[in-house]
Amino acid sequence: MRDALWKMPAAAQAAAVRGGEISAVELIDSHLERIAEVNPQVNAVTQLLAERAREAAVRTDRRRAAGEELGPLAGVPFTVKESTAIEGVPTTFGTPRFRDLVAPADAPPVARLRAAGAIPIGHSNMPTLILAGMHTRSELFGDTANPWDPGRTPGGTSGGDAVAVATGMAALGLGNDSGGSVRVPAQFCGVAGLKPSTGRFPADHRILGPDDPGPASQLLVTDGPFARSVGDLRLAYEVLAGTDPRDPRAVPVPAYGEPLPGPVKVAVVADPGGHGVHPTVRAAVAAAAEALRDAGYDVREVPDVPRLDEALEAYGRITVTEFAPTWPVVRGLLGEGGDRYIEMTMQRTPPASADELMKLMGTWLNIRRSWAEFLHEYPLLLGPSFTEPPVEPGLESRDRAGRDRVGSGLRLCTVTSFVGVPGVAVPTGLADGLPSGVQIVGRAFREDLCLAAAQAVEDRLGVLTPVDPRGDVRTG
Repeated sequence: MRDALWKMPAAAQAAAVRGGEISAVELIDSHLERIAEVNPQVNAVTQLLAERAREAAVRTDRRRAAGEELGPLAGVPFTVKESTAIEGVPTTFGTPRFRDLVAPADAPPVARLRAAGAIPIGHSNMPTLILAGMHTRSELFGDTANPWDPGRTPGGTSGGDAVAVATGMAALGLGNDSGGSVRVPAQFCGVAGLKPSTGRFPADHRILGPDDPGPASQLLVTDGPFARSVGDLRLAYEVLAGTDPRDPRAVPVPAYGEPLPGPVKVAVVADPGGHGVHPTVRAAVAAAAEALRDAGYDVREVPDVPRLDEALEAYGRITVTEFAPTWPVVRGLLGEGGDRYIEMTMQRTPPASADELMKLMGTWLNIRRSWAEFLHEYPLLLGPSFTEPPVEPGLESRDRAGRDRVGSGLRLCTVTSFVGVPGVAVPTGLADGLPSGVQIVGRAFREDLCLAAAQAVEDRLGVLTPVDPRGDVRTG
């Protein structure tokens, strides 16, 4: 077992540390060796925290030796996206301008994972300022490769964490998602990922100084974990859920709701909006639907999700309006070509006037109401995270057609972020040598229903990772 500690599930790693079967130092060293072996090929871990992680592991082992009770994630290493603060470490956002922006404190989700015994082992790569596109490439750290095929993007914007987890460099990853940034890289890299309900996890997404961002940034961005299995994802969810005085948005809703009567109804929409879906993605949705039927769910194909195109238009107008005043300054931080994705988006979607913005805020609430009614009838929705297999790196920044193709591909992620409901991405297998997967969306604050359904899919279709980026299909 000691030769392959990094291959173990997070739950098994923590149990072995708590039980004294292995030391936390041995567990961290196993992952550090794995990082040294594979990170040069994928470039997912950006700031390695080797000494800090070892020191934390030593403290964990001392606590166990003293008879103290250890947490549910004792000794488990996790990566943290470059946009999320780790105390004493620069939060660079992938731009050279912020390379010395040392965080004074852990962000709330990092603090919660630490309190459960987990150990941050490194920061992970992302597109510059989360704005340079879907492909994980930063001005400061360069490109991250998809471990299944370096000719395909790992997705983003939390692609570094997805790759780190998929290759065994960390048992868990902490990303964030405002329209697919956890779920798309989960699908492209063959791991599980959770975008929680708005307000489920406490967070702090301020960049510089004490001022908070505007309403779109406050309500759309949610932190979310990656794991190689749904069971580990559930463990991370239980740790991350809750309130924190630093985030008044986080609400004290129980992590598990009341059981629903009878078989849970699942709406299936393989092609949201009817804009097209790749055959392998449609097959992934069909395979997940069959797995849920076998598990006793009441699975029904429905014509479509509520008000998709209207929601996409409102999402674009609101976010561009909030972002436009700072764009002249921000674009200078993105590096050569890094501004193309947002520039094309702003050309396509002009900012709203004050009167238009007020009307859009009402539209936002009205669309959320339509989705609440839809999910009242169907507590779960099954569909794609991205409507194509992994695409080539930088497609979204190449030209207008590429930008529109990527925007269309992640449309179900965009609308579900807009209405604030949870979604779990879960793999369904391989198609042409690349991971395929689906997302399971649920009612607000019913992540438990999404996780249970995702577990049923995993039980039927299996786990894909860890994967070896050197060319083998898998190593564990």
